[in-house]
Amino acid sequence: MTAPGGGPGEDGGLGGGSGLGGYLVSWAPGPVGAADELAPGPAAALSALLDLPRPAVPQAGDALPPLWHWLYFLDWPGQAELGDDGHPRHGHFLPPLPHRQRMFAGGRCEIAEPLRLGEPAHRTTSLGPVTVKRGTTGELLFVTTRSEFRQRGRVRLVEEQDIVYRSGRAPNQAAELGLGTGVAPDADEPWRLPLTPDPVLLFRFSALTANAHRIHYDATYTREVEGHPGLVVHGPLLVIAMLELVRRDAADRRVRSLSYRLRRPAFAGEHLLACGGPTVLDGGRPGARAALRVATHREDRHATAEVTFA
Repeated sequence: MTAPGGGPGEDGGLGGGSGLGGYLVSWAPGPVGAADELAPGPAAALSALLDLPRPAVPQAGDALPPLWHWLYFLDWPGQAELGDDGHPRHGHFLPPLPHRQRMFAGGRCEIAEPLRLGEPAHRTTSLGPVTVKRGTTGELLFVTTRSEFRQRGRVRLVEEQDIVYRSGRAPNQAAELGLGTGVAPDADEPWRLPLTPDPVLLFRFSALTANAHRIHYDATYTREVEGHPGLVVHGPLLVIAMLELVRRDAADRRVRSLSYRLRRPAFAGEHLLACGGPTVLDGGRPGARAALRVATHREDRHATAEVTFA
């Protein structure tokens, strides 16, 4: 499993000089490990946030749904360690860029076996490919991290995450968007899950994932400093919404691998629609893959994902 090589602009390498590569000459963070008991509480809390019926509340021994491990292995830095935007000023895999801005771009996950709630788990994370590319608004740094998750001595899943960084803030035209919060999108796909995130839902998801970035709960900061028209819906929440389609509409099929990409931000108050469906074989039988997306009336693809079934 490797990070995609494509991206905006040209590959700038990691040489020295005045570009972003110059800040990375001596940056080579080694692998780090973490442990978690995978208590059922956080999974039960996410079930409540998603308004899942009570019988669906996870219990010890249950398989953790794909990517719900994002609720675990959390890092809680001291309050004094946070920057003005709520993000940590320093971190093991945070590149040493001045005025660093961070964007969650996408990722991949291969699942040999689901993680089980109530069983001790260990995660080992290492640095993957690091590439400088030049886009229309300047240089961008693409950083991939790779995590292996083990239970009972076996690798259960392997995940890669792609994070994009820039130095300084890019011009943001999002504040001029007409969100049209009264307009709901439509779709032809067989699997559909509507969602209208409000500030309370975003606040609860921030708490569940230890995400203190102010764009998800501080409307004044979001508009006046970041230039967005409203509170930003978490990228991981869009991904989990897409995977809820699989959990609800293909409950009898086990996810073997998945990939996702975050393309455009969505905002609180907008009517979102997670939609998709399986590939269809001759004779109308469902195939081994499913294509998923999140739409609003403004965009057909705020986020996209592909799932492969075992």
